[in-house]
Amino acid sequence: MTVPTLAFTAPVGPAGAPLLVLGPSLGTSTIVWEGVTPVLAERYRVVAWDLPGHGASPATSEPFTVGELADAVAAAVAEPFAYAGVSLGGAVGLELLLRHPDLVTAAAIVCSGAKIGTAEGWADRAAQVRAQSTSSLLIGSAQRWFAPGSIAQHPNLTGRLLHALQDADDASYALCCEALAAHDVRSQLEEIAAPVLAVWGAHDEVTPESAAREIADGVRHGRAVGIADASHLATVDDPAAIASALRDFFDTAIPED
Repeated sequence: MTVPTLAFTAPVGPAGAPLLVLGPSLGTSTIVWEGVTPVLAERYRVVAWDLPGHGASPATSEPFTVGELADAVAAAVAEPFAYAGVSLGGAVGLELLLRHPDLVTAAAIVCSGAKIGTAEGWADRAAQVRAQSTSSLLIGSAQRWFAPGSIAQHPNLTGRLLHALQDADDASYALCCEALAAHDVRSQLEEIAAPVLAVWGAHDEVTPESAAREIADGVRHGRAVGIADASHLATVDDPAAIASALRDFFDTAIPED
């Protein structure tokens, strides 16, 4: 196992404002946060990162864990920060809270879980991508990712996200699947002391309400909120609702200087 190299966007937002780091979902890139970032950047200094072999991050052939993704984020940021992540990016957020509690002031875990799916399911997905490429996932991903009507409402962004999936490095994507296969921090949630917001989308069958409530109930200071018109990529389906929920949470959760 190894700590992978990740690419980060340049900060946007007021100089000297609290730092907020945004994490992506599997198969996407930093663009999954595009509709939300402008609102967050009114109050915070916002950066986002890409998974290995996705977006601007270099591909890798070396296995890694979700915890090692968290270590890579922590090493690159190296200052206290708030965090929000979608799906795999949310799983990284939980690992950040566990492995680097001195760095993370608060975290929003969006459409994610302390465990996501099954090890067998992720192994099958990894094998499919190695054999048939990420292009073989396009139809299924579009069905899982977006709420009814979302593609018609956001044709440009949803199209770019599906292109990002198609452009993702096959080997790196498969390694992300294998990292998720081993991800399970359910027994460790009670160790997390920082404030946590767990967000679910009402149409999300990948990480439904029960996954968010498991996180919120398991950590020491957690709460959960649902987004009615969203599926797995809630930041795309209803960016205004996500931005509002995150602003409300971080405005109270992040300590004043």
